[in-house]
Amino acid sequence: MVYKEFLPIKSDVVAKMSRRIGATVVSATITNALGLTEPRLMENMVHAGHESEGAFRVIHLPVLRAEVVEHLMLEEDGVYVDGTTGDGGHSQAILQAQPSVKTVLGIDCDARSMAASRSLLAEFGQRFVSIHGNYADMSELAADRGITEVNGVLLDLGFSSRQVENPGYGLSFQADEPLDMRYDLNGDVTAAEIVNTYSERDLGQLIRRFGEESRGMSIAKAVVKGRPVNTTAQLASIVHEVLGRRPGQKVNPATKTFQALRIAVNQELSNVERGLSVAISLLVSGGRMAVISYHSLEDRIVKLFFKHEAATCVCPAGLPLCVCGQIPRINIVNRRVIKPSNEEVKSNPRSRSARLRVIQKI
Repeated sequence: MVYKEFLPIKSDVVAKMSRRIGATVVSATITNALGLTEPRLMENMVHAGHESEGAFRVIHLPVLRAEVVEHLMLEEDGVYVDGTTGDGGHSQAILQAQPSVKTVLGIDCDARSMAASRSLLAEFGQRFVSIHGNYADMSELAADRGITEVNGVLLDLGFSSRQVENPGYGLSFQADEPLDMRYDLNGDVTAAEIVNTYSERDLGQLIRRFGEESRGMSIAKAVVKGRPVNTTAQLASIVHEVLGRRPGQKVNPATKTFQALRIAVNQELSNVERGLSVAISLLVSGGRMAVISYHSLEDRIVKLFFKHEAATCVCPAGLPLCVCGQIPRINIVNRRVIKPSNEEVKSNPRSRSARLRVIQKI
């Protein structure tokens, strides 16, 4: 599988970021997206406590919950990895299901999410093991707990409602807060560092490729002119001035730019590639992996990776005989992606762009 470097090294901070995200985009995705878009930032909130308190909590609804449990083909006393635990909705579904699994290893790089999932899943005691870390390191994280193989892996690649709505993340253009975007507060680079240190060309390429924003270069030019840009409201305003907003347009013009920066800050695409390979290695023979993606960049990586790992030959086209020696590691369970039902989309609009792909290890 071929990947393409595109961000040159500019400073110590940017150099570190460039090395970690520069080789993560499949070259074909740059000009040939699958047509998925980042889900609208429409979240579900319910009031908590007394009305006089005016408090609310954000509810993140796990997407394709029933379909995930069904396609993982849960095994009695099996061990499962929820590599993107978030608030714990999918882990809860697995732990509640029959047959009864032994353990769910819940991994997430966001310590704030892990606090929420531990609270939700406290009733399951030691059956739920909370792990703060990167799912791309799941093999080492599992080995640290004496686990060398698992029966199933789930990766839900979307971000949660709580991360958008709660202060401190800098992911939403609906509120004015520091331009951070890190899931893990120990992360190396913030979105503010990127928008204020990248050259106009590099920033434009990042927005165009990670955000699939055709006017990325124009946005970058305006951002550079408006520096320093340190808040979400500042950035959203700059993008809006460049793109405008068509009458009746429901998606905020800044959505794609925010997506691009979020992907870059959290190294989302490189994590997908590493995580898929590690997960297959960790699975027992017959074990299953389910992956939910939400936009074309990550979905294309998942699709091409699964296709490559399921192939009996990966030789270049035109060779008279196979010389690659490829041994397929997986079977693809669903040739057509599984999408949310109309009912789920109505109750949870954020689910509308979700795509579920499932494989089984040979």
